[in-house]
Amino acid sequence: MTAARQPGKSHQTRHCVVIAAGLALFVGGMAGIPHADAGEPAAVVVNDHSGLAISGFDPVAYFAEKTPAVGRPELELSRGGVIWRFRNEGNRAEFSEHPDVYMPQFGGYDPVAIARGTSVPGNPLNWAVVGERLYLFYSAKARADFLTDPGRIINSATRKWPQVSRTVAR
Repeated sequence: MTAARQPGKSHQTRHCVVIAAGLALFVGGMAGIPHADAGEPAAVVVNDHSGLAISGFDPVAYFAEKTPAVGRPELELSRGGVIWRFRNEGNRAEFSEHPDVYMPQFGGYDPVAIARGTSVPGNPLNWAVVGERLYLFYSAKARADFLTDPGRIINSATRKWPQVSRTVAR
């Protein structure tokens, strides 16, 4: 059957071309946006005793369960030379597919301290999800300070992170 005789086929083809063109523009536009992991891998807070990222807490649980949850030793994943733990297979799979979504911002360092120009490891029990991103804080006070104006602190920390991150051991 020719294209002229197939109703809707021409419309479907145009629709696919429009989607493909839009996707190409989107991906091309994303190339100019700097990412935290551009160049060297981002520094991540690792527990000195266990060697685990964010002390073995499951980064996906903050989103899925809305609470910190310790990951299980049999559900580990290595990403960027760091070991992450998860409560269940689903969380591990989700993190594996979308690590940039679930990794704590600034590698788990306190954004309030970063905004002041220094690095202080965040505590996995002092946390907030803002703008669909996870932030860890040194203390409950730092968390409270952050929540009074998260946009200002995130902007300041984002500007200072490239310099501050150079002082963090990897």
